[in-house]
Amino acid sequence: MILVPAVITLAVTLLRLTGELQRWSPALFGRAAGGGGSLVGISWLIPIFGIYFALKLVKRGEGPASVGRALGLALLAIVILIAAGFGGSALKLAPVAQLGIFAVLSWVCIAIAYPGWPALTRPLLAYGFAARIPVAIVMLFAIFGNWGTHYDVAPPNAPEVAAMAPFAKWFWIGLVPQMTIWIYTTVVGGMIFGAITAAIARKRSPATA
Repeated sequence: MILVPAVITLAVTLLRLTGELQRWSPALFGRAAGGGGSLVGISWLIPIFGIYFALKLVKRGEGPASVGRALGLALLAIVILIAAGFGGSALKLAPVAQLGIFAVLSWVCIAIAYPGWPALTRPLLAYGFAARIPVAIVMLFAIFGNWGTHYDVAPPNAPEVAAMAPFAKWFWIGLVPQMTIWIYTTVVGGMIFGAITAAIARKRSPATA
């Protein structure tokens, strides 16, 4: 189920990298830390493939037992991470400490969302790894090569990370976020769009439901 989405996502990742290295339009290929806001990026694919997986599962008769539960648990997972963010800011924790908390809670929240629709969580989880492992590898080379892309730029609020040796820098801004926070974003974001899709599909096909 994830083969085609994984290939498409890898193609977008390589296109994004090429655009940044060639200094193409910043609106399309932003090089700022985090890479947010760029029109070319794989984060935009999360809702698309969340809907895609959901449609295939519903068609196979593997929809959620309860759309409300699937959506509710996904929203709860979002609320928990938002609350952790506010808590970390209120306590004025160091960026690395906050990242560590987010990393652990990301997997806790995935476990919370899982029972809502296990049949969807599994392909979303597999797709998350298929999408994010290549990004982590690209970031490793970008950081060691100092390519000047968003893949190797530390957040401006984390000067201690920017001053780290290349491998340590990659661990904190590459490996940890890609294997935790972005997997969480893929699973929970995909679950929300997937649950909404299942609800619409059931209204259109009550006999199937």
